[in-house]
Amino acid sequence: MRPEQFDRKNYSVFLHSSGGSQAGESFRPTAAFPLQPGLVIYIAPMSSQTSDPARKLLRHTVATVAYRGGKTLRNAPETFAEFRGGEGLRTPAQILAHIGDLLDWALSIAQGQQKWHDSRPLPWGREVEKFFAALKKFDDFLASDEPLQASAEKIFQGPVADALTHVGQIAILRRMAGSPVKGENYYAAEIEAGRVGAEQARPKREF
Repeated sequence: MRPEQFDRKNYSVFLHSSGGSQAGESFRPTAAFPLQPGLVIYIAPMSSQTSDPARKLLRHTVATVAYRGGKTLRNAPETFAEFRGGEGLRTPAQILAHIGDLLDWALSIAQGQQKWHDSRPLPWGREVEKFFAALKKFDDFLASDEPLQASAEKIFQGPVADALTHVGQIAILRRMAGSPVKGENYYAAEIEAGRVGAEQARPKREF
């Protein structure tokens, strides 16, 4: 079979020089075709996360939750966790615990084992750590070759969109509590799929 006979929708084509860096151990070409001395065409199957635009967009959205969420949580006053915006409203700690539950729910849906758990809020610092840990677990799955057991669109419209909404609620409570978060041109923000930890890029333009 010649290189042009492979379906480009399902396979990636790589040029590799014998004098260049070697492919990683995870690289498993389906076929190799000598092009000229020292230059070979390798053909390998695309991974699911590379070939599925919806899955790639979902990963970027998870990174957006990390970026925006990290900003609303950073430098919050010690008393902020228990602040109440009004009678019967949830505290920031309760909302953050709920966001963690949403991310765990999203992962369970993606794995085909949907389950829900209502968590009691932890001390603020631990709750923040749990938030980023849940993001990483979910993103690690999306970055893998494991198939999604539900559509990326459904996962977005449910738990991920809910998580973004609740991040906005925490930002509003920061302002009500007298510790507002600066506005930002999020279009210009340096948000990358896979960057889901507490360490985020510095804002490009705040106001």
